[in-house]
Amino acid sequence: MNMDTELARKNMAMQQIRCWDVSRPRVLAALEDVPREHFVPERYADLAFADVMLPIGTDAAGHTQSMLAPKMEGRILQELDIQPAECALVIGTGTGFLTACMARLARHVTSIDSSADMIDGARRRLDDLGITNVELRVQDMYDRPAAAQFDVIAVTGSLPVYDSRIEAWLKPQGRAFVVVGTAPVMEACLVERSKKGEIAYRSLFETVIPALTNSRAAERFRF
Repeated sequence: MNMDTELARKNMAMQQIRCWDVSRPRVLAALEDVPREHFVPERYADLAFADVMLPIGTDAAGHTQSMLAPKMEGRILQELDIQPAECALVIGTGTGFLTACMARLARHVTSIDSSADMIDGARRRLDDLGITNVELRVQDMYDRPAAAQFDVIAVTGSLPVYDSRIEAWLKPQGRAFVVVGTAPVMEACLVERSKKGEIAYRSLFETVIPALTNSRAAERFRF
């Protein structure tokens, strides 16, 4: 074990993530236990624990895709409050780090990305760590069957316009984290389905993250 790397990972949790209202012990443990440096592109290895988004490639349209900053990943996990018996969906696998963290918290994770290269890379990294409760798929968000439902959903890229089909993918008492809008101001929101099936929307904070690949204006909606 590299003690410098271990210390850097712990400092990331203490100095960045905790300061962003992330306090759940299971979430902090997952972020400390999953080796983030294993999921960062090699050319950015020195920035594995920095408070920045890191470029991880480009999509088919030539748009830069990014690995979210540690504090954003921590906040997603904090807000979703994933329980051990739950099933999760990640939309936008990227390098696989958030998927790996969610796999530590959930019973099973389905993780989709429109890029076969991203899925292949994530599969290698997850296999290296022996993480087996994950299903990876090359799949676009807009190809998801309406019948599939999950306890929690994390959308890792922003949606210029909210897509209400996300609600159909939530089980009763399910939660979805989604960032909606366009730069310079986007809104992070939690979509919640009650036990009776009623939908509620909770505004969390303002942020700016890259758009999800192939995101489009599916339905106009205001929170």
